Amino acid sequence: MSESLDSGPPPQAPTTALRQRLAELRGPAAQPHPLDARALAALAANPGCKRRALLDGAGVDKAALASALGSPAAFGQSQFAFMRGNAFEAKVKADGGTEMMRLLGVDAPAEVRVPDLSAAGPEGRAARTALALREATAAGVGEGAWTLLDHPLLALEVAGSPAYLEPDAVVVHPDGRWTVVEIKSFPMIDASADAAKVGAAARQAAVYVLALERVAALTDGAEVAHSVLLVCPKDFSNLPTGSVVDVRKQLSVTRRQLARLTRIEDIAAALPEGTTFDLERLAQELTAAVESVSAAYAPECLAACELAFHCRDRARESGAVEALGRGMRGELGGLTTIGDVLAAARGSAGDPNDPAVAALRRAAALRAEALEEAGCR
Repeated sequence: MSESLDSGPPPQAPTTALRQRLAELRGPAAQPHPLDARALAALAANPGCKRRALLDGAGVDKAALASALGSPAAFGQSQFAFMRGNAFEAKVKADGGTEMMRLLGVDAPAEVRVPDLSAAGPEGRAARTALALREATAAGVGEGAWTLLDHPLLALEVAGSPAYLEPDAVVVHPDGRWTVVEIKSFPMIDASADAAKVGAAARQAAVYVLALERVAALTDGAEVAHSVLLVCPKDFSNLPTGSVVDVRKQLSVTRRQLARLTRIEDIAAALPEGTTFDLERLAQELTAAVESVSAAYAPECLAACELAFHCRDRARESGAVEALGRGMRGELGGLTTIGDVLAAARGSAGDPNDPAVAALRRAAALRAEALEEAGCR
């Protein structure tokens, strides 16, 4: 991992040896699965999971891998929801960004520039986006112009490997500020939306802000806003409405968590020789390959990772307390399995001076007393 996530030059492509190793892990016929901001936000939320870090860094299709392991996950939007989301986004960006400017509080901008960001390959698009951001900032400061970047591509180094991220839009203000615009299809009813969905959108937007800060560090007069514009349908209509969301907390957490990720090459180097996640292999071989990389399962993974059902089954089989949640795991200290917990509660194992063991035994005694008083024994 680079020493700084919010400054410095754009991430460099992996070395030839690392690229070759990651290609071997994917399989000879598999194309790399792109790492998007949603996956990156989920990865940052669980930095101790080497399994996800390696699979995402190698570009392995985790949904296809989960199906091959016999534990498919029901992820993704329906075709109807996908089409509805695209139609709503087109409505928000119509008329050269006039509606988006209105949601930002600018009723009649003199001009909104929409530069062409097309280029060959992700590296080319990321370079073209960086150039457009610098040009827009110079034009804004010098001429008072607004600029709308439609689906720019941003680069961010993650565990020693570059990730390319595509926000819905970035608006460059005349004063040099850059604002991320996140367009979602869930409704905002009476100026309020589902808290869980807003939180997920904020975590995703924080990843975009983090990537933008790398470019802003090399651009004179640029400043990345730490609040993003969340655009949703108003009430039960298709009319767009906007809300400014402060993502400073999510940004701080994401920056810290990404810095904790183990480098991809270090994880790959520790694998047994010949390990591959090639989907053409037998299910038993794939299972062995997946199990060779340590995971950090928690119930929250079920909403964020395609392999969560497989990892949950393994956690339950081993009796790992992680299956009960991170909070529970933290409270139990050195008791790592449910069997250890039950034995400590019964008094047949565990150090009585351990606060967790003492609390469990006290809880067991209170339960037994309550059952006795209720006549259940």
